[in-house]
Amino acid sequence: MKIKLPAFALLFLMLTPALQAQVGITSVPFLQIEPDSRAAGMGNTGVAIADNASAVFWNPAGLAFQRGNQVSITHSQWLPQFNADLFYDYLVGKYQVQDVGTFGAHITYLNLGEQLRTNEEGIEQGRFNSYEFSIGVSYGYQLNENWGLGTGVRYIRSSLFEGTLPGGGRSVSPGSSFGIDLAAMYKTNPFLFSGNEANFNAGINLSNIGPGINYTEEGRKDPLPTVLRFGWAFTTDLDKDGIHSLTLANDISKVMARSDSTGADGPFQALFSSWGSFERQTSQGSVELSTFEQFMVATGLEYWYNNLFAVRGGYYFEDPNNGNRRFITLGAGIRYDFVGIDFSYIYTLEEDHPLANTTRFGLLLDF
Repeated sequence: MKIKLPAFALLFLMLTPALQAQVGITSVPFLQIEPDSRAAGMGNTGVAIADNASAVFWNPAGLAFQRGNQVSITHSQWLPQFNADLFYDYLVGKYQVQDVGTFGAHITYLNLGEQLRTNEEGIEQGRFNSYEFSIGVSYGYQLNENWGLGTGVRYIRSSLFEGTLPGGGRSVSPGSSFGIDLAAMYKTNPFLFSGNEANFNAGINLSNIGPGINYTEEGRKDPLPTVLRFGWAFTTDLDKDGIHSLTLANDISKVMARSDSTGADGPFQALFSSWGSFERQTSQGSVELSTFEQFMVATGLEYWYNNLFAVRGGYYFEDPNNGNRRFITLGAGIRYDFVGIDFSYIYTLEEDHPLANTTRFGLLLDF
């Protein structure tokens, strides 16, 4: 993708998985990209499921109930509508230590392509590559048969541009920060539902609590996309033998950040200040968003046949003035021996939406 500066900064906000909640308020929105194909196929639900290595993203408390070791990788050509060389990769693994807990680690990488830099006269000044990545570790501990707690920490680096911008001569360099996750999960004991075995989970995860990112010495810090996510999942067998099973899940999430012309609230202050309504600028002018309109809602469904083959579907809704992500998701999965393969597809309800036709492929290896 070859574009010109200084238009790059504006275009970046439009192209990144922008269309995230509260566009323009947070930095590094790539941290909000849902990484695994399974949850993506279920409408981006996962906080109360979190039963594989990707619990590192959805809910690290889910690691507490997991046994064994696993490695998973997800790849996606990002925003295919733009026909640009953007791609997203996610590598995650988990490792159980008997009587200690389960540890997880991940690497997230978003490639933003090669950019062509020009001066104000349009003369080429060379090319550069833009990218963002994070690397982190997580831990889940099981308190008892029903409760688990989790936490995580990640290092974040955002390299959009390095050098001096034309015009004002402002020096720009890569920004970095760190984020912390705090999470909990509750799982019921198995119970009977319509004569078949069932269980119910509830989870909550507050992710990416940390200082903002600054790209210039004199510039203000933009807050991290701290996200509060909570939800539930209900799973039931559809027959006495447990060959057919069905899961219904629901996630509700909200970006816990505030920023205005005077600067951003601190990461802890924003946990309280972000609950009120706020005013933001849209293409139609100034709009005030109520607290309710700031929530993002995801609903997903998953059917398994004999723990070998799965089909998935879901729906994701975000207020039109708060990012306007509204889409249907489809997905499928296969499990055989120690190998699993997942696929997901996004069908947007708005024409020419940047997320239209986004696909994800995931590979899992159990040890």
